[in-house]
Amino acid sequence: MFSTLLNIVVPVFAVVAVGFAFGRRQRHADMGFVNLANVAVFCPALVFSALIDNPVRLGTSWPLMLAGVLVILLPGLLLCLFRFRGLERRTLVLGGMFRNTGNIGIPLMMLAYGEDQLGGIIILFVLSNLVHFSLGLFILSREAGRWLWLKNPIIWAAVLGMLLADHPTLLPEFVYTSAGLLGQIAVPLMLFALGVRLSGGEMGDLGLALRVNLSYLLVGAASLLLVAWWLPLSADWLRLLALSVMLPPAVLNYLLCEQYRCQPDKMASIVLLGNALSVLTIPLVIYLTLTFL
Repeated sequence: MFSTLLNIVVPVFAVVAVGFAFGRRQRHADMGFVNLANVAVFCPALVFSALIDNPVRLGTSWPLMLAGVLVILLPGLLLCLFRFRGLERRTLVLGGMFRNTGNIGIPLMMLAYGEDQLGGIIILFVLSNLVHFSLGLFILSREAGRWLWLKNPIIWAAVLGMLLADHPTLLPEFVYTSAGLLGQIAVPLMLFALGVRLSGGEMGDLGLALRVNLSYLLVGAASLLLVAWWLPLSADWLRLLALSVMLPPAVLNYLLCEQYRCQPDKMASIVLLGNALSVLTIPLVIYLTLTFL
């Protein structure tokens, strides 16, 4: 089991480490264009091709879809009960609701639970993006475009993938092959870009960041138990959900807090420490899910 865990976790963190080292060496490395290309081209291609190869059946997949939304919303509600001196509620809630389901979640889940679970993995990733760019922006700023999610190409790639999954002959084969090739770029580029982004951050007030991240893990576990008790979820789905709620806060949270002037320095510390702690928590979660589920 130990060697299995190493084979799952080490490749993911190795790519992040390469990005981190590159970012430190280059000093102020500008990944803006690369990240834009990943969000606008490669990630939508990954979502589209994954849903074509792993069709989503709403009649049978609704428990996972509902659970995917609940494990985002429930931590936010539970975190409203917490108070941390010097930390705004919207900062606290945002980091606890939206985890790193893209950069770390997709490759880890594929390595840990198999590529045959890619359909479910993509469902959770798309749902997280949908809620992040709608409710997440609304939490940060009531004046922010609450319909901004309509501009997110990942959402439209998901819609197109679900519509064409049962009618693949509507498009020529080379379209799907091209989308598959573009999608293969997305995951390693996510990990590399995450490392570069983390290399430019500095951690301050480690005590606060540690308490906040521990509260995230607590409310994530509580939310998972509630959802598992309420919904008819298979063991495969429970594994995906368990890992998703234990992932570190998304780096995107820091970028949005910076954009909307919502304590970006504190969010940076929370995100950085959360990703550092994940080196310990993620192998433990994978071990427990593979052993007991």
